[in-house]
Amino acid sequence: MADDGYPERLRVLVDGYLEGLRFSREVATAGLEEAMRYSLLAGGKRVRPVLALATAEAIGEAPASMLPLAAAIELIHTYSLIHDDLPAMDDDELRRGRPTCHVAYGEDVAILAGDGLYAEAFRHLLLESPQGADRVLAAAIELADATGVGGMVGGQYVDVSAGAPADAQGLRRLHELKTGRLIGASVICVLLLSSKETGVDQEPLRRYAAELGVLFQIVDDILDVTGTDEALGKPQGSDERHGKRTYVSEFGLEGARRLAQEAHAACRELLDRASERWGEERLGALLSVTDYVYMRSS
Repeated sequence: MADDGYPERLRVLVDGYLEGLRFSREVATAGLEEAMRYSLLAGGKRVRPVLALATAEAIGEAPASMLPLAAAIELIHTYSLIHDDLPAMDDDELRRGRPTCHVAYGEDVAILAGDGLYAEAFRHLLLESPQGADRVLAAAIELADATGVGGMVGGQYVDVSAGAPADAQGLRRLHELKTGRLIGASVICVLLLSSKETGVDQEPLRRYAAELGVLFQIVDDILDVTGTDEALGKPQGSDERHGKRTYVSEFGLEGARRLAQEAHAACRELLDRASERWGEERLGALLSVTDYVYMRSS
């Protein structure tokens, strides 16, 4: 059902599109654009935008038609990384194998670079998406909700304030908000933009999107313990140093690995169900991304 390996052709498509983005329209703000592009073009697998393009393929849409959405998602993800790395948050000095934005440009510029990326994400989505205005608006609302108080930012607050209930469901909910909502939006926004048939047939893909976000976080927690700075492109053991609740701290390393295996199996089962609607061949890139998230070493 899947091609072997990560869908690099989609990553290359995303990287080429991101390289062409410009944000400053006057000389006075050129330095801010430089800081924004420094973090945006630092590399990585581009899991979230690739997931959006893979979803487009799965439902019969041209991946190129979803590039403005994919770019907006990556701009938002990059903004979140810049702010996560700040001294007031995780206080990390390495990201994607290079000095973090606040180390390279100063804390003040890094904050503004993150703010700028978030704003430019919506500007780009609203102006450049080729779909109808009603569909673009629906996708923008979903993306805003997934990244605001009801999603990523809210999850970050629950994390720093230690506000999640002290049980397994509380931990899952924390990460559904903090990590899962943006990953889920990478699938759901494509469904909202699509002109293809909608309705109950989309339910397996929507459930898959939520489960993939959980899988990503479990594996991320495992790698924070087992990885190296070089392999991760960021400091190893950051969660433990900050006393954060993780799947490893709650369930132990082997317990977290079992949970990852279960989440991966659930994702694959949901993709199998989705293939009944859209066909196995179309879902090949989605399964490749899913397997990468489960098996990744960096």
